[in-house]
Amino acid sequence: MDRIGVISDTHGDQGAWEQALAGPFAGAALILHAGDLLYHGPRNPMPSHYGPAGLAHALNQSPVPVVIARGNCDSDVDQLAIDWPIQAPYAFVQYEGLRLLVNHGDGLSREQMIEMGQRFRVQFFICGHTHECQLETVGDLTLFNPGSPSLPKRAFAGVLVPTVAVIEDGVARMIDLRTGEQIAA
Repeated sequence: MDRIGVISDTHGDQGAWEQALAGPFAGAALILHAGDLLYHGPRNPMPSHYGPAGLAHALNQSPVPVVIARGNCDSDVDQLAIDWPIQAPYAFVQYEGLRLLVNHGDGLSREQMIEMGQRFRVQFFICGHTHECQLETVGDLTLFNPGSPSLPKRAFAGVLVPTVAVIEDGVARMIDLRTGEQIAA
């Protein structure tokens, strides 16, 4: 099965996108983005490589198809800059026998995500918003958040770690963007 890259909460950080594309997403056949693409938001600090216009250009030039679910920081203006459709509030994907549902996650409880994932018989419910990578299996459903490559809020060994995820052979793996190493599967 082909590799699927999963990312969320880039918040205008072109460097994080390029690092993910060249690293964990190398060889991916599809990339899923759980929203908050360009704007850093009023409560977030600016990412170190903040450049929303550059990130929009990089996304548009992606050699890999990108499926995007709208985040709470995404606006109609963002769609004018992005050539891939920003779908709201969900992106439903069927790919190589997998069924995946992508939602930013800001308006749903864990229980609602599980109920919706089971209702639509998906194997993966992907969300973002919290900037914290999380991975949980509930029956046949894997509920996960790839965290943020730009503004991470989850620490490992006392250090905030920028993260993305990949899905290969039906398994989701969380990846430390700095090292390319697996954090969880």
